[in-house]
Amino acid sequence: MCCADANSEQETRSVLVVLPTWVGDFVMATPILQVIRKRFANARITFLAEPNLRELIRGGDWMDECVEWPVKERRKPWHKEQRTLAAKLRGHRFDLAILLPNSARAALIAFMARAKRRIGYDRDGRGLLLTDRVPVKNVAKGKFVPMPLVEYYADLAEAIGCERPGDRLELFTTPDCEESVSKRLLSLGVADRHPLIVLSPGAKYGAAKCWFPERFAAVADRLIEECAATVVVTCGPGEESIARTISSAMKQKGLVFDDPLLTLGELKSLIAGSDLLICNDAGPRHFAKAFDVPVVTVFGPTHPEWTATSYEAERIVSVDVDCGPCQQRVCPLKHLDCMGGVSVEMVYDAAVELLKSSLNATGADDNRHA
Repeated sequence: MCCADANSEQETRSVLVVLPTWVGDFVMATPILQVIRKRFANARITFLAEPNLRELIRGGDWMDECVEWPVKERRKPWHKEQRTLAAKLRGHRFDLAILLPNSARAALIAFMARAKRRIGYDRDGRGLLLTDRVPVKNVAKGKFVPMPLVEYYADLAEAIGCERPGDRLELFTTPDCEESVSKRLLSLGVADRHPLIVLSPGAKYGAAKCWFPERFAAVADRLIEECAATVVVTCGPGEESIARTISSAMKQKGLVFDDPLLTLGELKSLIAGSDLLICNDAGPRHFAKAFDVPVVTVFGPTHPEWTATSYEAERIVSVDVDCGPCQQRVCPLKHLDCMGGVSVEMVYDAAVELLKSSLNATGADDNRHA
């Protein structure tokens, strides 16, 4: 059943939106969140989110309430915390549940919450849990064909009856995180130094996505030496060793924000106030797009089409290899040729090109602190 006849705005008083799991996927979902808010302006909108996404959601005006999943070990339907969550959601008496993830888990919780309409893609064996099944378009010969996730969500938006969103990503900073980052930069004596360049060398998806630390270090050295840049290396939980390896390999002085680690809210503020981000294909890449900050993204095993947008201030640096893009978390052939082929010169040249454009632009800060 398709859902072109989904409840009208007037009839829909309470909406549940189940958010994606990954940080980057959430940021790429912000265009659909914008049009859902617009379509159901008079409804109470509740997000169901992974706990780590709360810092990303803060400051946004897409919803009225945010509810978190239990920890992963306690999400089975029979677990007390999952049943408590379902009971809490049932109390909202949702007229409509919109499922952005493709998982059966997302469909099951909407079913357990007794949402009157449950709308999502008809895939992964969850069709019976949905009242409105949206057909998947990007399938050929039984396999998923790469398509931009923003377009995938846009198709879903149209099925709900929303206007088709564009691919302009949206995030917001908050005053407390802006102040925290400002104080940290001030304490290091670099609060007013530009260009400020952020390196984000990690990737939660897996090691195969990570460009080599010594090459990040070499690019950082050149940017400091030749562009008088201030370089900050960031990391998430479990990525501290990568950041410290980069710092140790650098000949010039860089700043490593590893103790304490930045929260995702603070990372938003740092990137929003920077002049350039250099990263792997991971969540922070999309922060830069949301704040109109130039970004150089190193691609290895993943297909760029999945995360493509029309953002003009991004340079994707990659090489073609016979075995890729394989979409694997760890290189199955143990050679990482896709990453090994990306040279320091390639990333440096892309960074300098964007940096010159960024610093020469006028009024570039207008949208950075929405």
